Amino acid sequence: MKILVINGPNLNFLGIREKAVYGNQDYDYLCNMIKEKAEKDGDEVELYQSNHEGAIIDRLQAAYSDGTEGIVINPGAYTHYSYAIHDALKSLEDITKVEIHISDIQSREDFRKVSVTAPACDKQIYGHGLNGYLEAMDYLHF
Repeated sequence: MKILVINGPNLNFLGIREKAVYGNQDYDYLCNMIKEKAEKDGDEVELYQSNHEGAIIDRLQAAYSDGTEGIVINPGAYTHYSYAIHDALKSLEDITKVEIHISDIQSREDFRKVSVTAPACDKQIYGHGLNGYLEAMDYLHF
């Protein structure tokens, strides 16, 4: 399976920002964890991170024709207000999509409890730490 993992703003700062919320492991650790799982499962994985909304939308649109079969996306703060990312996800009707959040967004600030992007995805996983990415990858196989 060809899987695209997209990480939005500030995910590249894992291990640096808010360690009590996001943990001590850095972004490279997360990427290696995902690559190891993909290799074990026989999947092809592309990791993409951007702090720019338009760049994320461009990558999602490219997934329409590049053979991507599953998407794992952590839109970061765009989760709560980017209808543009929602629309880009929604346009990929034939691709299974899972929204992931490292922290338990339902137990944090009120604004984090609302996801405008989740309705465009097949599943949302939150509060399972970095392992949520691996759970999302497993979901793509069902």
